[in-house]
Amino acid sequence: MSKVLYRIYVVELSKRVYTENTKFRAANPQFNGVHQCLYVGMTSKTPKERFLQHKTGYRNKKGYKISSNIVEKYGMYLRPSLYTHIDPFFTRNEALIAEKQITLELRRERYAVWSN
Repeated sequence: MSKVLYRIYVVELSKRVYTENTKFRAANPQFNGVHQCLYVGMTSKTPKERFLQHKTGYRNKKGYKISSNIVEKYGMYLRPSLYTHIDPFFTRNEALIAEKQITLELRRERYAVWSN
């Protein structure tokens, strides 16, 4: 039986998210407008599959929306150069911790970043 692996992925967002979304702007006071706006997530699917779920407003079998409104509205494309070097994780908890760490690292590099 194969074990589920969790991957980190990064989506580039339109810079409109910074001007139009108050919560996004408040979470990124370090942003100077030079770098891009990004979304960092983790998934048990491929990053491409997960990005498509975000863009289509995907709902699970119970009817819960599991896509991010920010990616649905502002997501432009995946940024593999920012995540392909990160090995998959064996547990969801490890991936969630890594997602938070990567979000903070990218903010330190002056990107505007959102993660859930």
